[in-house]
Amino acid sequence: MSAAPPAPDTTLVLKDGSTVAVRPVEARDEAALTSFYGGLSPASLAFRFFASPQDVAEVAKRLVISNYESQFGLVASSGNLIVAHAVYIVTGGRRAEMGIAIADEFQGRGLGLLMFAQLADAAARSGIEVFEAVVKADNHRMLDMLRESGFPLRFRSEPGEIHAEMPTALSEEAGMHFERRHALSAQAAVKRFLAPRSLAIIGNSLEGPTAGGVVLRNIVNGGFRGRLHLVNGTGAAVEGYPAYTSVKDIPGEVDAAVITSPPPEAVEAAEDCAAKGIHALVVISPGFGEAGAEGVEHQRQLMEICRRSGMRLVGPNCSGVLNTSREVSLNASVIPTLPLPGKIGFLSQSGSLGAAILDLARAQGTGFSSFVSSGNNTDISATDLVQYWEADPETNLVMLYLETFGDPREFSHVARRAARTMPILAVKGGRSAAGARAATTSHSGVVVRPSAIRLATSSVSEDALFQQAGIIRTATLAELFGTAQVLSDQPLPAGNRVGIITNAGGPGVLCADSCEFRGLKVPELQEDVKAGLAGLVPSTALVHNPATLLAQASADEFRRAIMALAASKDVDALIVIYTPQVGSSAEDAARGVLDAAASLPKAIPMVAVFMSVPDAPSLLRSGALRIPTYPFPEDAARALGHAHRYASWRQAPSEPAPPLEGVDSHRAAAVLSATLAQGPGWLPPAAVTALLACYGLAPAESVLAATPHDAGDAAKKLGGKVALKGLVAGLIRKSDAGAVRLDLEGLHEVEAAAKDIAQRMAAIGQKVQTFMVQRMAPPGVEMLVGVVQDRHFGPVVALGAAGRQAELMKDAQVRLTPLGRTDAATMIRSLVTYPLLDGYRGATPVNVGALEDVLMRVAALADAHSEIADVDFNPVVVHEHGAVIVDARVRVEPVST
Repeated sequence: MSAAPPAPDTTLVLKDGSTVAVRPVEARDEAALTSFYGGLSPASLAFRFFASPQDVAEVAKRLVISNYESQFGLVASSGNLIVAHAVYIVTGGRRAEMGIAIADEFQGRGLGLLMFAQLADAAARSGIEVFEAVVKADNHRMLDMLRESGFPLRFRSEPGEIHAEMPTALSEEAGMHFERRHALSAQAAVKRFLAPRSLAIIGNSLEGPTAGGVVLRNIVNGGFRGRLHLVNGTGAAVEGYPAYTSVKDIPGEVDAAVITSPPPEAVEAAEDCAAKGIHALVVISPGFGEAGAEGVEHQRQLMEICRRSGMRLVGPNCSGVLNTSREVSLNASVIPTLPLPGKIGFLSQSGSLGAAILDLARAQGTGFSSFVSSGNNTDISATDLVQYWEADPETNLVMLYLETFGDPREFSHVARRAARTMPILAVKGGRSAAGARAATTSHSGVVVRPSAIRLATSSVSEDALFQQAGIIRTATLAELFGTAQVLSDQPLPAGNRVGIITNAGGPGVLCADSCEFRGLKVPELQEDVKAGLAGLVPSTALVHNPATLLAQASADEFRRAIMALAASKDVDALIVIYTPQVGSSAEDAARGVLDAAASLPKAIPMVAVFMSVPDAPSLLRSGALRIPTYPFPEDAARALGHAHRYASWRQAPSEPAPPLEGVDSHRAAAVLSATLAQGPGWLPPAAVTALLACYGLAPAESVLAATPHDAGDAAKKLGGKVALKGLVAGLIRKSDAGAVRLDLEGLHEVEAAAKDIAQRMAAIGQKVQTFMVQRMAPPGVEMLVGVVQDRHFGPVVALGAAGRQAELMKDAQVRLTPLGRTDAATMIRSLVTYPLLDGYRGATPVNVGALEDVLMRVAALADAHSEIADVDFNPVVVHEHGAVIVDARVRVEPVST
């Protein structure tokens, strides 16, 4: 960061036309700054420091420090008096905490915003990229100023306070710039693991069959190109290699360390690594978070050391890391051999499953650029690795086996961006209840509670969320690897039309059926293509697709058939099937496939099915030319189906969330902060109404009443027909419990109904806390809108028809945030029950646009405030002129940091 004064003296013009002089603070300002803070009102001091400081002179003494590298301040003066002070204090990593104080008589004149802009500009020119601010929840003037600054803001609410984060550089590219900076940081962190210039291996024993001995042999046998240092606690040589007693004794810099010691010694070794200034730590040792209370404590200690020192961590309880690049050649793992070089980056939370995939890949002739076993997944995450592989020229595809994704919002955002240029495949553990339990015990995963919004958790396939994020989700490891082959070694299909060539009719039929099931088409062939195939099929057969060649088809006949179908404008992908027949040869068929692949008339993916031919992968590989090979037609169709859906996703434009009028995010943050101060849980009705109003969401007009008599009075004031609800703690299905009455009118009718509800609740041991009297919504279609915090992807918006019958139908749509207008429209029109909104059987069509607006606004609310755990609008009545939220519930919980 710059050591030169980053801000010149300047004059600022305030709203009222008056001016103030602004300059960097200096030591000579100590007395004037003491007077300035001493003259602030108690409220202004509390807003600035959260409490009135006992000694403002001591505060001023600290704040006049301005060395331009760790702290910088500005003062504004009018006459000889300081009327404003702004300061930032560097917190590390090109980030700084900022604070502003304005003299009471200058507040409301725009000076705070101008000081903020000057301070941000000075910070940006000094290399500071992100400002952080902690603001009292009721400091609306400061929150207003931040919102009006034009800087993109991120808020996080905590009890009594709001944490804001913003870039220091304001431009149209500010968001993209910070996204790139974040990616660059992740890439630099991962590079220290996968391409270290120097590496230390630390273990109590580095010989024989111990974990340390295995890792050492693998590093040496893998031909690591960097400097290798051994640390065994004694300094005794290991198999002829010199060793050190402590990592701190190693001369020069060490980029990364691999620890194989038991947990207590591993924690001590990590402390030594931190003292040495090592940046990357791989802890292979088991016995941490997955192994009970003692292991959890060791893992906490390990993470505390890493956070304190800035050291990044892979593991613990992992298999290690590998990099096949010739410049690195690193096998810092317990896996015996490096995989073949290739273009696939692979992350596996399970080391044993990762090793199994690598063995299968070697047998199939498929290579990898790098591999990371994340184990307990405590620090370096899928998000970091995806960003590394996104920029790695040696990687064109990512494979993931994970039980948890880390930060779901960040992963979803990064994955959607990266998948636009690089396929991401994932097989997720913990899909079933039993799998989730197993994930919890094997890698200290987190069991996520069932959501209150059943629509989004039990009625909707998680696959839809993966697909929206551009991630190809597979059900099995075999499917994961089979799909990776076609996406890594073949071009993407231009469409969904498949040409099938086979030397046996039965497998061709099965293949065609499988293609149709996977969303692919097997089109009829044009006459010119049929003419090109006429001499290659049995004389008695008609020429169709699948094209069935002679059972003993030669290499040249396979080649000619492939070339004929590949040239067709109606074919986007090819599947070539070979089955052993009397007089046939797998070698001949493979040669024909390879010859055709080397001279295809257009870029078109081609896969092969060689049934009962164990060595087919080696037969269909020639130098850099590799044809993905499968044992059965269904496997090939499944892989091509994934490739087609991914290609279609990439071709669809990415739509940002639209700007929404009437949104006040910082007021919403203040509401959340105030309610979190009372503890997590479901918000009271008044807080729900206040929160929704910040995003232009208005529930039906209602009045809360303490007694049946008050409920009657409320109904009289509202006028017309009303609904009456008895609010009972913990009661979700009020209608089922008899706590709701509809179409009531007048004081007496409502009061009597309220008394009846109170008696019914008392009969089942419940007490009505308060009554809600609500104006009846116009006739319309009842819908359910909800949001849940998905454990993989963050906020998920759900939409379905309301009511018991609709719940039985399980008719629902889900989307990730942020939600674009097209996303909202597609959600609605994809429902089986959509005709009910569009005038089914002569009914009046309702205002679908109003429902779209509700979806976009609730998505914006959940996307901006991670404290929101659940939102339940049930129902939303969509009528001819708009949409009314009849019942709204919101649950909040603090965000773990």
